Amino acid sequence: MAYQAGGQRSAPRPVPESPEAQAYLQDYAALLEAVPFPSVVLDHRWDVVLSNAAFASLFRDVSAHPTAHPTDNFLRFVLFHPDAPAVLGDHEAGWCLPMLAGFAAAVETHAHDHVLQAIRREIAQDPIMEAAYRHGLPHWVRAVGEGAVEHDGAVRPLLHPDPRWGATECRIVGETPRTLRDLGYTRLTMVLREARPAAAPRRARGVRRGASHLSVVPPPTG
Repeated sequence: MAYQAGGQRSAPRPVPESPEAQAYLQDYAALLEAVPFPSVVLDHRWDVVLSNAAFASLFRDVSAHPTAHPTDNFLRFVLFHPDAPAVLGDHEAGWCLPMLAGFAAAVETHAHDHVLQAIRREIAQDPIMEAAYRHGLPHWVRAVGEGAVEHDGAVRPLLHPDPRWGATECRIVGETPRTLRDLGYTRLTMVLREARPAAAPRRARGVRRGASHLSVVPPPTG
């Protein structure tokens, strides 16, 4: 489990073999905890290596799930957890499709990674996500441009459970120092903005499951 405030600090996951790298990550966890915005360190599979208390607070109302909790694997959470649209505003275009695009690139780079292959099978078993991955994603990338798939710099809506934030936006900032990068990790921070004047509906559970395909991409034709 990734480190979160309020409990005993655990070893980062997965634990690197080098004692120096382990010590670095333990110290980096303390640094992460000092950041007031949700911040997370991910490996190339989107497994959560480290996360801070602000990240845990953002997802504090998310229900338990065997494989798709945001503090376990962030990609699985975005794609498969029924609570994801209740926290991640503009869930389809703002989160699902950029994550699917990043996943496609990761599969090309790490073709034999067993965890990525397992996620690919999960996508194949979900008719909505499979249609988006195989048919809709190329169309969407052509329509919005390659820059839309990047996380760093993107501004995306959030529905924060803390009423001080409520329906707001975050700018995702990628800030990965060399040592993390050498370990194969990426750090993303969601810099929260002030709540928007017109609040969006607070809970939107099960939005994606009511449709036969992601609404922002065309359904497959034949």
